Amino acid sequence: MTISVLFFDVGGVLLSNGWDRASRRHCIETFGLEWEEFQDRHEFVSESFETGEMTIDDYLDRTVFYRARSFTRQEFVEGMHSESYVLPGTLDFVSKLRERYLLATLNNESRELNEYRIERFGLRNVFELFVTSAYVGVKKPHREIFQIALDITQRQPNEAVFIDDRPMNLDGAKEVGIHTIQFHGPDQLASALAQLGVE
Repeated sequence: MTISVLFFDVGGVLLSNGWDRASRRHCIETFGLEWEEFQDRHEFVSESFETGEMTIDDYLDRTVFYRARSFTRQEFVEGMHSESYVLPGTLDFVSKLRERYLLATLNNESRELNEYRIERFGLRNVFELFVTSAYVGVKKPHREIFQIALDITQRQPNEAVFIDDRPMNLDGAKEVGIHTIQFHGPDQLASALAQLGVE
């Protein structure tokens, strides 16, 4: 069966990682906070934040604004946003596939950060569907998020490809029978897709 849908991770493939360990650390140090204390609090609530059980205000109440700060909540959110940027080449390449394939993102991210990144970087102009952990309540690499993606798009596993930079995130896709590609750059991605007949 021919490929008809491509699912893309966002952070590390299309954009920088929005709120991973490195971006969190940079933001925390920029605001002069104590990293270990923040990280302990983050780890305690991160699952709820990324699966939509907790809003960004709830998250910040638990991780940053549980005491008085010299900066505002809005300033900190803007600091979080500043960690996001486009990775060179991938979006341009993916945009050229839009006319022939159903394009969707499939990522782990909080609702508010995901929606900021969709809007800020014009992802609606490229992708028709956004399967995000905060929307569906389950994260990669659990196979359930991949099954949900197939159910929503009404595709069979062998019609789908999932692209992610992290090997562990490919595991759940493989378990449901989706073709997988570990991303190393736009040229490598183009070559790997071509091997699956996607050009």
